[in-house]
Amino acid sequence: MKTIIEPFRIKVVEPLRMTSPEERAGYIADAGYNLFKVSAAKVLIDLLTDSGTSAMSFHQWAGVMRGDESYAGSESYYRFEESVKDIFGFKHVIPTHQGRAAERILFSVMCKPGMVVPNNTHFDTTRANIEVQGTQAKDIPIQAYYDPATRHPFKGNMDTRLLRELIDDTGRDRIPLVMLTLTNNSGGGQPVSMANIREVKSICDEHGIPLYIDACRFAENAYFIKLREEGYADKPLKEIAREMFSLADGCTMSAKKDGLANIGGFLCTNDDLLAQQERNLLILTEGFPTYGGLAGRDLEAIAIGLQEALDEDYQQYRIVSTAYLGQHIAEQGVPIIQPPGGHAIYIDAGAMLPHIPSSAYPGQALAVELYRHAGIRSCEIGSVMFGKPDPATGKEIPAALELVRLAIPRRVYTQSHIDYVIEAILEVHERRDRLRGYRIVRQPEFLRHFTAEFEPL
Repeated sequence: MKTIIEPFRIKVVEPLRMTSPEERAGYIADAGYNLFKVSAAKVLIDLLTDSGTSAMSFHQWAGVMRGDESYAGSESYYRFEESVKDIFGFKHVIPTHQGRAAERILFSVMCKPGMVVPNNTHFDTTRANIEVQGTQAKDIPIQAYYDPATRHPFKGNMDTRLLRELIDDTGRDRIPLVMLTLTNNSGGGQPVSMANIREVKSICDEHGIPLYIDACRFAENAYFIKLREEGYADKPLKEIAREMFSLADGCTMSAKKDGLANIGGFLCTNDDLLAQQERNLLILTEGFPTYGGLAGRDLEAIAIGLQEALDEDYQQYRIVSTAYLGQHIAEQGVPIIQPPGGHAIYIDAGAMLPHIPSSAYPGQALAVELYRHAGIRSCEIGSVMFGKPDPATGKEIPAALELVRLAIPRRVYTQSHIDYVIEAILEVHERRDRLRGYRIVRQPEFLRHFTAEFEPL
């Protein structure tokens, strides 16, 4: 059959509140033109993030009822640990309340001022948790990353030539670990090939540097490997995932993505001493090592969700339905990162709105207009999120790309919802010349995109 249907039936529904463009213009102004500050009740289609926004299965909800809320030694923890080890294979599994907590613990233990952590591309919380330690977060994606229109089957790959040069220039002692983000979120949800993971690991082993994987979307990455990399077409997704993680020394994971859960995460390592240090820090801020800031019911939901994410019927639906959105808007001239990624479509706002300079945040202008016009909440991934001041001049250094991410929650929206999104984007695209930029009037030191306030120019 040509038509790819949702591989599930809808059992519970949640009403959406319809609002007018005039109402939404008032809501976004009251929020300081920051979509993170708009109440969810005032959003029609919420594509801000795919993190924690999944619809859980009836198996997960049954698991919730089974949750053991014992403070220490919960049965739910052991089922969670068994599921994680079954897929990821690491010796130590440390639960956390979400992925950024795992990042904070890992980098607090491993990073010191003056060090450098390479990645294909760090995402926002990863970068912030590294930089707060006084460590530099260094992005070294392949060259294709910088050209949104270029098609590459594994556009999320790390540039291994640059990795070697970075290690030689920086010195092994100043690089506590290397990270790979699967899939590459900031780079358009693009996958990383098994060959690239293997080559990065080989370089790390040459220099005695541990390799960690940001595993948030590991199942999507495994599916892309199955589709695009020679030798994997007949392998089950779990086998592909196990091979990916066999090449790493540990991982951080937000289970709010490919764990198909609404909260939770974990940190894994094969290093006994490191695990002990990490658990000590976990107890200070997250909780006892067998719950790590999570209720037993959440551990159950994650244990089940990790396995469900590796279902090939689900992944086929997931990847095809995301591509459906990207292909339909690209056919009408909307510039996007090509090829479409796994969890989101990224509009190239810099190319769509060339009359708005980076200093006036074209991605923010497009995101605000999509909300005002159609009630669609998206996320700017450009100079609002990744711009930073030049230490010498104080002038802002823009991000490499000015993007708007349309992140698709898992098992939440139907094709008719996506058709509505397509229609809205095309209508905004038709009058794109009328959009104007924004300036920041208030911002925090770190992760400014969450709480900054703007005003239109």
